Amino acid sequence: MRLHDLKPRPGAKHRRKRLGQGESSGHGKTSGRGGKGQTARSGSSIRIGFEGGQMPLIRRIPKRGFNNARHTVTYIPVNVDALNEFDNGARVDETAMRSLGLANGRGAGIKILGQGELTKKLTVNAHSFSAAARVKIEGLGGTCEIVVRKKGESTPA
Repeated sequence: MRLHDLKPRPGAKHRRKRLGQGESSGHGKTSGRGGKGQTARSGSSIRIGFEGGQMPLIRRIPKRGFNNARHTVTYIPVNVDALNEFDNGARVDETAMRSLGLANGRGAGIKILGQGELTKKLTVNAHSFSAAARVKIEGLGGTCEIVVRKKGESTPA
């Protein structure tokens, strides 16, 4: 088999639906838009959940009670094997990890996770550590220092 022998699987390619090409095409007259009305017009779109002016279901249902999502803390994960990019005996903190591109985006802080192997002795400053990561860092003589973030403070993007 060569490149010129390759063909798409049967049924994988479809012809484009040609609208407005006369009644016998099957897509003439209204061109698949049904009768008259708002959806038959060009440029019209009705947003999701719109019920024609009736009070939408999502607004009719009462919103009360506990929602755990309001109280979650989202950390940016960094695995232990990614810390091997730093020199032996280095002090690793949030700004150092961000400068190397190990921690990107927004979050309540950085959590060091234990996937992979660490080969260097490091002093790691982070907001949280998994138990496996703490064992691997301290097993090589390194230290884990927890950073305490103030309640309203957020991580830069």
